[in-house]
Amino acid sequence: MRFLVATTALWMAWLTVLGADAPAKFPAGGMTFTRPAAWTWVETASPMRKAQLGVPGIDGKAGGEVIFFHFGQGGGGGAKANVDRWLGQFQEKGDALKSKVEEVTVRGKQVTFVRAQGTYLSGMPGGQKTPQPDTMLLGAIVEGPEGAVFIRFTGPSALGAASESEFRKLAESGIP
Repeated sequence: MRFLVATTALWMAWLTVLGADAPAKFPAGGMTFTRPAAWTWVETASPMRKAQLGVPGIDGKAGGEVIFFHFGQGGGGGAKANVDRWLGQFQEKGDALKSKVEEVTVRGKQVTFVRAQGTYLSGMPGGQKTPQPDTMLLGAIVEGPEGAVFIRFTGPSALGAASESEFRKLAESGIP
C-alpha cells in the first residue's frame, strides 16, 4: 500500500512539473488561443498539427484530445468540406447520426461549430479504421487573419458533453 501511495505522489509531482512548462496561451494561424487550465499540453506528433491538448477523463474513464490544424490562407478546404469530412468519420450516416452544425459570428469573425455523436471511425484517411462507439466529436472552424484554424475534439460522449462549454470558449479565445 505504501508503494502505491508513494508512486501516486511521485506521479502527481511529475505531472505538476510537466504542467509548469505547458503554455497557458499558444499561437495557431495568426491567433492566440487560451488553454483551459485543467486541459494538458501535449507535444504534437505531426507537423500538420499546430497544437494538441489532452482533456482529462471523468471518474477514471478515458480522456479526449483536442487538435489544432492550420494550412494557411485557403488551405484545408472550406468550412462545408471540413464539416462533411468530420461527419463522414462516423459509422452512422444521415439522420442516424446525432449531429448539429452551427454558424455564428464572434467579434466579427465567422466560426462554424460541429457536434457529432456515434461510432467514430478512427484512422488515417484511406487507411484502416478502428470503430470507437459512443464517441463525440466537437469541431470548430475559426476564420482568422492567416486562414481558417480547424479545431477538433474527440473522446467519450459523456466527456464531450461535459467539455463542450470549455471547447467553445477555447475556440472563441483566439478571436481578438
